[in-house]
Amino acid sequence: MHTKGTLQSPAVRRNGAIRTPRGEKIFAVVNHIFFILMGLSTIFPFINLVAKSLSSEAAVVSGMVTLYPIDFQIGTYKYVASNSLFLNAFMVSITVTLVGSLLALFMTTLAAYPLSKPRLRGRKFFIIMYLFTMLFSGGLIPTYLLMHKLNLIDKLPVLFLPLMINVYNMLIVKSYFESLPDSLEESAKMDGASNMTILVRIILPLSMPVLATIALFYAVTFWNDYFTSLIYINSVEMKPLQLYLKELFVSSTDAFMRTNVDASLNVSPQSIQAASIILATLPIIFVYPFLQKYFVKGVLVGSVKG
Repeated sequence: MHTKGTLQSPAVRRNGAIRTPRGEKIFAVVNHIFFILMGLSTIFPFINLVAKSLSSEAAVVSGMVTLYPIDFQIGTYKYVASNSLFLNAFMVSITVTLVGSLLALFMTTLAAYPLSKPRLRGRKFFIIMYLFTMLFSGGLIPTYLLMHKLNLIDKLPVLFLPLMINVYNMLIVKSYFESLPDSLEESAKMDGASNMTILVRIILPLSMPVLATIALFYAVTFWNDYFTSLIYINSVEMKPLQLYLKELFVSSTDAFMRTNVDASLNVSPQSIQAASIILATLPIIFVYPFLQKYFVKGVLVGSVKG
């Protein structure tokens, strides 16, 4: 028996066991169904691509392929893996991602470290200038003219130099540096360490979580970047994978594909497109499960001091 004014628990106790109210059960079931449907809706296109890439030409053209391959074959992957254009674009993307991520992380660290120090003269002015670039930019035409003036058009560095510093990433690293105890640097300075020595030997080893997070952010950005190459790249040998995929879908008519594919492979243009997409996503698929915790941690890392 409950006394007057006492708040009752939403769970009903009966025969010594706590029973969840019917409304909460219905709400939980609806939530589970909703998220299951959402998960299926996101994974279905990928499964469909895999099925198409492993199905025969007749099955794909007739629209019979949905969730599983029909008339299983691997000729599609043989063709894509031996295609010099695909392999060249793949290597360009690998190079840009590795070099760009390392250089971007290096530049981001060099910018974030001094801005994390209140003693830096003009610190507020520099921070405002960085924040200004998040809201406004020079525009596409002035940027293109700058790249042209620097003689970078249709060259590999143009694929990562315009993306060298992301202000949002820099602010995350800056906040993380600010959360480190000042006593560490003070002790090192008493021992005669320079600012660069403190950064390399003390700050960076303690900042591996945030550095790994930002490196992953940069790697995904460079790997998925398509617009930069569309604007600045003209030659075939300099085109990255994302631009190659775009042109594959835009220009790959049946007649074009049939003149470039051995008929004995029994593959269709749609299956070649599907296989190209699958192979293009493999690097991220293999890397992401091992680094997923850094993506999740990256949402909060550096946002709370202390």
